[in-house]
Amino acid sequence: MTTAATPIGDTTESSASPATDAGGEAATTPPPTPSPSPEAPPSNAVEAAEGLREAVASQSETAASLVDTLDAWALTIGGTRVSVWDALVASSVVLLVIVGAWLITRLVAGILKRATRLDQTQQLLVQKISTIIIWVAAFFMCIDILGIDLTALAIFSGAFGLAIGFGLQKTFGNLISGILLLLDKSIKPGDVISVSDQVGNESVGQIRKIGIRAISVVTRDRTEHLIPNENLMINQVVNWSYSSRDVRVKAPIGVAYGSDLELVTKLLYQASDDTPRVLKTPPPRVNIMGFGDSSVDFELRFWIDDPEEGLANIRSDVYMQVWQLFQEHGIEIPFPQRDLNLRTNEQFDRLIAAMVDRETAGTS
Repeated sequence: MTTAATPIGDTTESSASPATDAGGEAATTPPPTPSPSPEAPPSNAVEAAEGLREAVASQSETAASLVDTLDAWALTIGGTRVSVWDALVASSVVLLVIVGAWLITRLVAGILKRATRLDQTQQLLVQKISTIIIWVAAFFMCIDILGIDLTALAIFSGAFGLAIGFGLQKTFGNLISGILLLLDKSIKPGDVISVSDQVGNESVGQIRKIGIRAISVVTRDRTEHLIPNENLMINQVVNWSYSSRDVRVKAPIGVAYGSDLELVTKLLYQASDDTPRVLKTPPPRVNIMGFGDSSVDFELRFWIDDPEEGLANIRSDVYMQVWQLFQEHGIEIPFPQRDLNLRTNEQFDRLIAAMVDRETAGTS
């Protein structure tokens, strides 16, 4: 029996030919509908937490279950997932980095104290700059170790940056002011400056240290004033030991008009010489400042080189020496005196007569 072979080309053509409808027109096949792609799972905000979780799971099943439980408690913000495990790992890493940075700053401070080629101001300046560098490096190191995706905080970056700008404006201003003060050496630890309180009373104090935000000034009564660095840049400051520690102290003194002025001058010079803190060079000076209502006004001017020890106490010591010398040589320190002139009138005469009659009647 003979079977007729079907040509291969005909079979291919018939299978590839488009289908036709009853009218002889080709039928249009609709394009296939793409299937929806599955949503990407939210990414962890702390990549280091995921790696540490896998390392703990490979070591202990009990620890792995605990970590899985902590990781299950999570909060999803946008496409970022933050769990309790992530927060625990992040806080631990931050704590370790902070402790490490603090230890490094202490080590640098100890090394700078042993650097004999740098004076105290240069040591403090280098220490502050190195501290800033260390903490900035620690911040970026912490971000790198945790693998934090900073884009997760993009929603809050605008408001957060604005708050940081306003909140730290004075802090950065005081920080830069402190560095500038150390660079030009106008204010340095150990200087003696005048400090005014809120009432306006002025007292002399010594700078104990210059901090990031403020300087610490200790007065003679052991009161510690914290003055912002920015105030020292924009306000007038009296620095008693800026270029020299020699300070001139003035002591005004008045004597009676009948006194021997040459003897008074000699005694004032002797009083300054007998006071231990008064310098011999530059020498003291006694000046007659004027003729007052009831005294001849002198002024004793002398020098000291330790203003941090106080100005009022050295003036008191000199006054004590002056008092003793004046008592020994009969020099009178006058007190204010006033002459009272009474004008006569009829009423005043009657008052005097009545007082005389009353006095006479009382004695008779």
